Amino acid sequence: MRKSLRAAALGAACVVAGAALYGSGVASAGQSTANSTHEPYNIGLLTKDIDTYYGTTLDSNGVYQASATSPYAKDLARIDASAKKYIDAAVRKHHKGVKPAVVFDIDDTLLLSLDYEKKNNYGYSSASWAAYVAQANRPEVFGTPALVKYAASKGVAVFYNSGLTEAQRTSAVDNLKKVGADINLDADHMFLKNTANPPSYLSSCATAGTWTCTTVQYKSGTRKHIESLGYDIIANFGDQYSDLDGGYADKTYKLPNPTYFVS
Repeated sequence: MRKSLRAAALGAACVVAGAALYGSGVASAGQSTANSTHEPYNIGLLTKDIDTYYGTTLDSNGVYQASATSPYAKDLARIDASAKKYIDAAVRKHHKGVKPAVVFDIDDTLLLSLDYEKKNNYGYSSASWAAYVAQANRPEVFGTPALVKYAASKGVAVFYNSGLTEAQRTSAVDNLKKVGADINLDADHMFLKNTANPPSYLSSCATAGTWTCTTVQYKSGTRKHIESLGYDIIANFGDQYSDLDGGYADKTYKLPNPTYFVS
């Protein structure tokens, strides 16, 4: 379930303004403070902090962009540098007979949705989101499309594991091509949510027309399926803890996103 900045009890306040380099796989920092008895962080100040963190500017086309010199960009650069060193080491140590792979989420891991968040006052509706995705014109999350290419150059198989739907596949592929992540964009490597006809490996929580999978169940179940094909997922990248939890990855990388929370 996607929760907007307002609906998530301001849990994002813990992760803005330079505090977005989380490490790998720990699902405690930055979580909702909905059960707190003290007054939450002020929403007006929080949105200002978010703008400062992204270095948000409105370009000549009326699109909100993040700055390449912002704290957000610097955090991403540190994550990318660490991931490249890790991929190099993991490939050298990898056992023969099992193919190394990396898995990337898409929304705010490869494609930045800052313009949508700003223009919708950090709110969300399925209709406005679908219209935004259909434009297929989101900018890259700094450095991650290049990281996709880097992994592929090292002989690592690239997969995508996204909450976008099957109906949004064409838009996702077109947008990823625009930002340079033009690697393995076929249906065998890009896994999207198919609630009408879910795959058999998700049968414990999804059958035709009935989808009860949580984000963790869906994404970890997909990673388990990828590994069943003879791959070892050496690294899993996402902007939400629910992208990363549930196992089936040797290492996880949490990318910064203080604008919404997906449980």
